[in-house]
Amino acid sequence: MEFCPGGDLHTLRQRQPGKHFSEYAARFYAAEVLLALEYLHMLGVVYRDLKPENVLVRDDGHIMLSDFDLSLRCAVSPTLIRASTFDSDPRRAGGSFCVQPACIEPTSACMQPACLLPKFFGQKSKKKTRKTRSELGQSATTLPELVAEPTSARSMSFVGTHEYLAPEIIKGEGHGSAVDWWTFGIFLHELLYGKTPFKGSGNRATLFNVVGQQLRFPESPSTSYSSRDLIRGLLVKEPQHRLGVKRGATEIKQHPFFEGVNWALIRCSTPPEVPRPVEAELPVKYGVVEAIGSNSKRIVGADVKSGGKYLDFEFF
Repeated sequence: MEFCPGGDLHTLRQRQPGKHFSEYAARFYAAEVLLALEYLHMLGVVYRDLKPENVLVRDDGHIMLSDFDLSLRCAVSPTLIRASTFDSDPRRAGGSFCVQPACIEPTSACMQPACLLPKFFGQKSKKKTRKTRSELGQSATTLPELVAEPTSARSMSFVGTHEYLAPEIIKGEGHGSAVDWWTFGIFLHELLYGKTPFKGSGNRATLFNVVGQQLRFPESPSTSYSSRDLIRGLLVKEPQHRLGVKRGATEIKQHPFFEGVNWALIRCSTPPEVPRPVEAELPVKYGVVEAIGSNSKRIVGADVKSGGKYLDFEFF
């Protein structure tokens, strides 16, 4: 497994002023987590254990998910459907066609993309008769979009973290991929406010709040309407009405909270915080390290290969 020197988002959040992320940082981390969930759902995997402790920060500041022991594997049938909620401007349609790259340096690993329009746009542009701007916008609204939600997934297992459990899991009604969108809403709430919305005095009270308590937002810190609206859509207690249940991550990407996010090149964007380089250091404890010279030390029970960076421990 890849070493992530930035720790997890829970630890990183604790170090922020007020123990919560700014909306800019929360949007960045939420966007990358959303792409990770979308990829898992395309593979037929329902994650079921999203929380800041399971989101690790790599050495470049970007994130990766961990801890898949509660995941559910099922069949998935990707389908192409007609987009019905695209904006009239194709550049605003959930990740623009004309990509504006965040990494400009020629030496970057990211490719410098051209303005890639669908083939039927490019081929007809050579003719004298050109479509008007409004006609192009109408054509863009008919572009198909890929939906790969594992809609057939069904489980009766009671799994997850209490503060992140979806109501359908607690009720034992059976659950599917919609639980990931519930946990995504709880996750975003914790990033923005520093706490989960339904936490009670104990586990039993927390479960009661998840099922029966209405969602309320803290007065502080102040957040945008779009962030609260997104959380409301994700934390709908009836899974069939929850945001993302019909068209998956595509539906969530098009929410105004993520306006301006370059989904195609998000890995090229600059993270809110990049971990400082970590140098390997041997723990110095009394009775563990003994001096064997003026400029060298030896760990008892370890054999260090000459010229190597790793230790071969005799007892492991």
